[in-house]
Amino acid sequence: MVTKLIQQTARASRSLLALPGKTIGAILRETAEALIEDKEAVLTANARDLARMAENDPKYDRLRLTGERLEAIAGDMRQVAALPSPLGKVLDETIRPNGMVIRKVSVPFGVIGMIYEARPNVTMDVFSLCLKSGNACLLKGGSDADESNQALVAIIHKVLEKYDLNPAVCTLLPADREATAVLLNAVGLVDLIIPRGSSALIDYVREHARVPVIETGAGICHTYFDKEGDAAKGQAIITNAKTRRVSVCNALDCLIIHKDRSADLLFLCEKMQDSRVTIYADPEAYAALSGHYPEDLLKEATLESFGTEFLDYKMSIRTVASLNEALDHIAQYSSRHSEAIVSENKETIRLFQQAVDAACVYANVSTAFTDGAQFGFGAEIGISTQKLHARGPMALPELTTYKYIIEGNGQSRK
Repeated sequence: MVTKLIQQTARASRSLLALPGKTIGAILRETAEALIEDKEAVLTANARDLARMAENDPKYDRLRLTGERLEAIAGDMRQVAALPSPLGKVLDETIRPNGMVIRKVSVPFGVIGMIYEARPNVTMDVFSLCLKSGNACLLKGGSDADESNQALVAIIHKVLEKYDLNPAVCTLLPADREATAVLLNAVGLVDLIIPRGSSALIDYVREHARVPVIETGAGICHTYFDKEGDAAKGQAIITNAKTRRVSVCNALDCLIIHKDRSADLLFLCEKMQDSRVTIYADPEAYAALSGHYPEDLLKEATLESFGTEFLDYKMSIRTVASLNEALDHIAQYSSRHSEAIVSENKETIRLFQQAVDAACVYANVSTAFTDGAQFGFGAEIGISTQKLHARGPMALPELTTYKYIIEGNGQSRK
């Protein structure tokens, strides 16, 4: 059954090659409107998914849809619809001495498989970006969000059928492990697989896929508060990065602070108390916070406190004696997603940005901005933490590859 669904999507993908850009834009705008019109059905399905998950599960917030979140998803779809097409762009052109013209032109991958967990918003983001970039999509959501995903794909199919487009260009696969195994081995039918979720999911896909994979890795994010950091900026940035939304990959996991600024640590963490953030502090940080930060929220750090993506109201603190020590800590524990420095020293900032190996490196900005919409991309299909083909927020350009178009006038090679 799963193989048949994948074969249908592979065949349907060819119909997208001739689809006019105006039609693609109209489909995306109408799907956004349909999402808002049918929001009660989506929210009802989402409520059934939520009822099966404990509220203290870190994935609960990612799974939860609200009217406001649906409006934001629809807004992202409209933004994608308004963006220029990434297809048919001449990336390079060469005229050879014999008159032969060689053009490097952007084209779709063809069929993209998306494997994701309790993130129903990904369903609409992937459909929008894939359709705009001329790709068919195979959606393999998790069982936690299955009813939500079914309701969303039903909306997509209703609009596609109105435009006489084969609904198989957006196919939701069964939410079981068998479907994952078939998708990972669909050589010749699927051009690219993108996993989005926990490190365990991404590791599994990397280890078992026979189809090319782009990793959208877990986000173990650090912020380094330098000895020349501005305390007011630091408090705002650190609080936002940690507490804005703890279940997302760009949330702060570890604050690194220069030992010369230990006296500012309580101020930097002061607003964390309002969100009941548990802090795992190293000895120096523990001494600075002890007796001031709530006792039930202050813990002594262990080795496991570092290199952990908490996805919860939890954060570790590491005290360092120099920029190099901060860089060493990040190099050891970073997932190469998003890293930040708070400093007023331009040379220190330059060295940090140069030395840190991550997809997104911030200076005096919250890591919460690692997001396709915040970068002006309309939406994202994931945050790539690898270096081949794509890195950082992946949007329309990253969902294309290229081919060479060669034209001549009877040339033949000797």
